[in-house]
Amino acid sequence: MKQWYEELFENSAKSYDQQPFVKGTHGEVDFIEEGLGFNRSATILDIGCGTGRHAIELAKRGYTVTAVDLSASQLDLAREKAVAANVTVQFVEADACHLNYSGQFDAVIIVCEGAFPLMETDEMNFEILKNAFRALRQGGVFILTTLNGLFPLFHSVRDYINEHQDHDSIKASTFDLLTFRDYLEYKLVDDDGNKRPIKCNQRYYVPSEIMWLLKMVGFSAIDIYAAELGNWSRDKKLTTEDLEMLMVTRNE
Repeated sequence: MKQWYEELFENSAKSYDQQPFVKGTHGEVDFIEEGLGFNRSATILDIGCGTGRHAIELAKRGYTVTAVDLSASQLDLAREKAVAANVTVQFVEADACHLNYSGQFDAVIIVCEGAFPLMETDEMNFEILKNAFRALRQGGVFILTTLNGLFPLFHSVRDYINEHQDHDSIKASTFDLLTFRDYLEYKLVDDDGNKRPIKCNQRYYVPSEIMWLLKMVGFSAIDIYAAELGNWSRDKKLTTEDLEMLMVTRNE
């Protein structure tokens, strides 16, 4: 049986690229470059790359990029876009919970809910963090964005979604304070125009929790910021108004 995120991404690559949250790629890659010290000899692993927007932009700027995703259709479009952009990215179809990279990369990125925190259990999300740490060379940079658990404590997630998306796309949204998961029914329209409901759930993390998980896998100094679309910055302090948060740390 396929999980909800497999159903969601199996035939929706083109419609995914039309979503408003994909519009901040250049600014987000600027931040990633800054974290790498603009060292364009760096090798980068993009986990949960989707249609390759960050991976391709990084490759355009001269970086060597390996990009992993579970969805074959998302990767097919990513490869087409890389060819059109005249860049080389190694795209790999793989499960983020079962990666075998070890000490191979100068940087790992998991951004814009590419894999983490979509998994159906906390243990699977934790496995992704362990795989990211293991893939890094000594001193390598890890950049992660995830859903900010402080936001639903002060706001209605359902109201936020309805304000920022097509109201007809979300049938219901229920936030569980015991698990910090938001359960919703999303009305998917795939690339062939077919419509069907998909029951989704996403895990929110409070800052102290995600810092502890990162320390558990081996990271030490961890910086947390607000993840504002297309405008990631070390000057943007995380608040209860931010839906997403941005973490930067290293494999010391």
